[in-house]
Amino acid sequence: MHPTAEYGTKGITEPKIYKRWTLKVWFRIIWALFSVFIVESLVFGLAVLPATWLWDWHTQWKLPKPWMDTLLLSMAFIPAYLLFSFTLMVLSALSTRLTGWRAHPHGKMKLSEPDWPLLDWVRYSISIHLVRIFAGLVFRATPLWTFYMRLNGAKLGRRVFINSLWVTDHNLLEFGDDVVIGSEVHLSGHTVEGGYLKTAPVRLGDRVTVGVSSIVSIGVEVGSDCQIGALSFVPKFSRLEANKSYAGIPVRILEKGNRRESFPG
Repeated sequence: MHPTAEYGTKGITEPKIYKRWTLKVWFRIIWALFSVFIVESLVFGLAVLPATWLWDWHTQWKLPKPWMDTLLLSMAFIPAYLLFSFTLMVLSALSTRLTGWRAHPHGKMKLSEPDWPLLDWVRYSISIHLVRIFAGLVFRATPLWTFYMRLNGAKLGRRVFINSLWVTDHNLLEFGDDVVIGSEVHLSGHTVEGGYLKTAPVRLGDRVTVGVSSIVSIGVEVGSDCQIGALSFVPKFSRLEANKSYAGIPVRILEKGNRRESFPG
């Protein structure tokens, strides 16, 4: 007997059918979680090694006073953490390359029926999230953060600066030269709608600037020399013209005299 949901007071019911996962699906999920645990444990373990060697090297210094040894060891914390963070970025990016964990460029994956493309995206996202926590706060908006994203699959031009930890799905990003992403910008190649995970590339032309706390959805293409104002929202699959300025929710072209026009879809 199927469970039912009642609507109103007239006893109108509608059957809700729950599809149980098969052993094959459970195996995929368990293997995906186990594999990401093993890979990330190995990545973190190797990333800690250079920092440990640096710390051990400091402990071998023999200073005249014990408090001097303690002070020197405490001063080694910052260099050791920077070394750990950088090594983590490199090893994490290399691990996703070796394992093939990536976001599908044009996917529509049902969340209730997890298949390998969806689980690969999950593992890729977990890897990015861990780097964001342990290294992002240190290196964001620097060339090293751009280097990590490029190594992790993003196609980035020269002099790209990304001052946000919420730029994800790196292998779906294509940025031209001199692109600037402001603080707290949400830009990714995925969205969840109606029980589906949908993915599509995001392409920004040369000299594009995305303002603080803006949201850029999937499938967006932005022409060169385009400016997107702060706190703006660019709907999915939008096409923004080159040499234009946009702002608003959703974005619209900013014209002289503060006159606005809707952007072409």
